[in-house]
Amino acid sequence: MKNTLEEALLRTSPRLVPPRTPIASIVIHLGVMVLWFVLFARAFFLQGVVAWSTGIAYVIYDTVLLVFVAWQARVLLAPRRAAVNVAADTPLPTLGVIVAAHNEAAVLPITLDALFAQTRAPQQIVIADDGSTDGTAALLTQHYGLVDPGEGQLSAASPRYPTLRWLKLAHGGKARALNAALLAIATDTVMTVDADTLLEPDACAAMTEAFGSEPELVAAAGLLTPVCGKSLSGRFFQWFQTYEYIRNFISRFAWMRADSLLLVSGAFAGFRREAVMKVGGFDPHCLVEDYELIHRLRRYSAHENLGWDVRVLGTARAHTDAPGTLTSFLRQRRRWFAGFLQTQYWYRDMTGNRRYGKLGLMMLPVKAFDTVQPIYGLTAFALLVGFLFDGRFTIVLPVLAVIVGKIAIDLAFHLFSVHLYRRWSGDRTSSSFGMALLAAIFEPFSFQLMRHSGAALGWLHFLLGRRKWGVQQRTGLATAGNRESTAPTR
Repeated sequence: MKNTLEEALLRTSPRLVPPRTPIASIVIHLGVMVLWFVLFARAFFLQGVVAWSTGIAYVIYDTVLLVFVAWQARVLLAPRRAAVNVAADTPLPTLGVIVAAHNEAAVLPITLDALFAQTRAPQQIVIADDGSTDGTAALLTQHYGLVDPGEGQLSAASPRYPTLRWLKLAHGGKARALNAALLAIATDTVMTVDADTLLEPDACAAMTEAFGSEPELVAAAGLLTPVCGKSLSGRFFQWFQTYEYIRNFISRFAWMRADSLLLVSGAFAGFRREAVMKVGGFDPHCLVEDYELIHRLRRYSAHENLGWDVRVLGTARAHTDAPGTLTSFLRQRRRWFAGFLQTQYWYRDMTGNRRYGKLGLMMLPVKAFDTVQPIYGLTAFALLVGFLFDGRFTIVLPVLAVIVGKIAIDLAFHLFSVHLYRRWSGDRTSSSFGMALLAAIFEPFSFQLMRHSGAALGWLHFLLGRRKWGVQQRTGLATAGNRESTAPTR
């Protein structure tokens, strides 16, 4: 069976069999780099606000995206319709949950307790133990009654929790652990849940109903709320990340409406198992295996004319541990962005390609610009600081006027996003209009620069081909559960 996944991956992955890169893709990717160089050079030859052309381009691009997202997501303002129920005589698909865990003994009970408390319980829960060396084995045997199955084997069901099984593996990374569990599980759909993610009680029911009502649905994202530690640093990062996540999920909804959604979070996502098997499972060579898998599913669907769909579900919600220190935040964003660059490079043949519809003509060209957006943002900030110290106030003053105007636009979008998110998800406790307003004012000069810095480190990591991420400290859910955890970042 393992060879089956490997053979399917060989057939469907452009990483393994790179296709010819179309001229359109070359022009788009090269164009965004050349444009940056030209705009940056203008700072040394021009006067007035046009000397800050790099920043103006950044502001225009980001504003256009905000307008697009707001327009697409405006449908959330309509009265909420009742959920589409599966016909009574139609059997719901079976659901299995895979929890990939490496040294997660401190937070694993929180995740499992939430799974056992689901209003519609999954038929199987598999702990894909990725070579843990902490107290995971003792936890699973003593607290959950599982018997050590031996390396590479799936245990018998727990006598205390009949849906729970333990898949013990040598350490090989999250993607390999997910693939091993994918082969061991026997349900129609699978949910991937990180060991530091706390599902709300109706999460599994929402996923099951979505797959049961939409035969073309092959991947679905749930909504995530970040949880950081209780320290001052943790509160700072939770504040900004809360509203970042809200905006991001509204953006995913907008791109879903344009049939171009590419991003689901592996911390909480559902997949139709047969479709994932057809394309070869998760790619162990990608730093963001969940993001890459959606590209492969989309690509395969277009080639085979299958009409597969990817959605984000407002009714499926969870809380997840998020970085609460600058070091852990930069490490996470470095990995995310390096993996994004990997995937953009492997799937470059889809950019600007009509064969992939709106995805190829809209989303992927936008992603091509996103590869250099952090560079635009950081150089724009550096130029502004340089102009200020050089006393070039004929440039600085109009630039500040542009920035104030952009902040005003961001304020409106932030508040609009919070309103839309509340209507969509029904969650009114995780957000505040007042705190969203403050976040919008302070973000451009703090959190946004940190985000861009993490992405710049991702560029360096990508170019150097590095894949080691050090240690990630759990400070959110672990603190909430009166536990402490330190686990390597996957």
